Amino acid sequence: MISMGKHNLTVLKDFILLGITDRPELQAPLFVLFLIIYMISLVGNLGMVILTKVDSRLQTPMYFFLRHLAITDIGYSTAVGPKMLVNFLVEQNTISFYLCATQMAFFIMFIINELFVLASMSYDRYVAICNPLLYTIIMSQRVCLVLVAIPYVYSTCVSLLITIKLFNLSFCNYNVVNHFYCDNLPVLSLVCSNTQEVEFLIMIFSAFNLIFTLLVVVVSYFLILLAILRMKSAEGRRKAFSTCGSHLTVVTVFYGTLTFMYVKPKSSHSFDTDKMASIFYTLIIPMLNPLIYSLRNKDVKAALQKMWKKAYSVFR
Repeated sequence: MISMGKHNLTVLKDFILLGITDRPELQAPLFVLFLIIYMISLVGNLGMVILTKVDSRLQTPMYFFLRHLAITDIGYSTAVGPKMLVNFLVEQNTISFYLCATQMAFFIMFIINELFVLASMSYDRYVAICNPLLYTIIMSQRVCLVLVAIPYVYSTCVSLLITIKLFNLSFCNYNVVNHFYCDNLPVLSLVCSNTQEVEFLIMIFSAFNLIFTLLVVVVSYFLILLAILRMKSAEGRRKAFSTCGSHLTVVTVFYGTLTFMYVKPKSSHSFDTDKMASIFYTLIIPMLNPLIYSLRNKDVKAALQKMWKKAYSVFR
């Protein structure tokens, strides 16, 4: 750090991440636990990307969105996971100023994109259940590409705006981030200059992203529920409820933790509590998504069996 004299400001070269816990006896068990979680998440989501790309039966809008959900899960879990694992192996976990900004930018981009992918999946399920005869027309390849491309561009712009604004502020001579990654609120607490503009941007974009995408989810599933209640086939209702139940479980956990984390004043945050919430949506949810959305699906199971048979015949 380079001192700036009487204003007691510094040009930071790096930050120190406190990590999840400072108890030495927990470092090794937690490293093993989160390494397993991260590897399961990585293998599961990479497998989903490959399956939905190569199997001809999985070339539908539903699996197109699942592929991008998997890519997004890989993105934000990888932005956080490897650096967090390093924290369990070193005494003092430092991260450079620019790497901290890069980590924050990628994390914000992918976490925003996840919201819009989940909303797109809800809309896709609404069209499939409520307008099955027009499904292939409404959910055309062009529409699917637009529903994915716009969120990527939007989330990148928001991420860069917030990150650049935050890291152009003046930091104090205290560089310890009370978190296991460079999240905006813990880093913001180290700023000495006026943070009202950045806090306002974070609040506005967080509220808009959550409310808009959640509204799409709620309206979609309300219309789906009405359609299910009108179904005469008990088997049809059971299958629809099963699909919706899995999706709604993840949506509830994901939106719940994000609402808890971001749509509240900075003064009301407890960083220890925020760490626990962060673990859910940075590591646990990316691990569960391939299982909840895909491995319970008959088409995906059939594609997996087909891939294993091919692999077995090649290496036999």
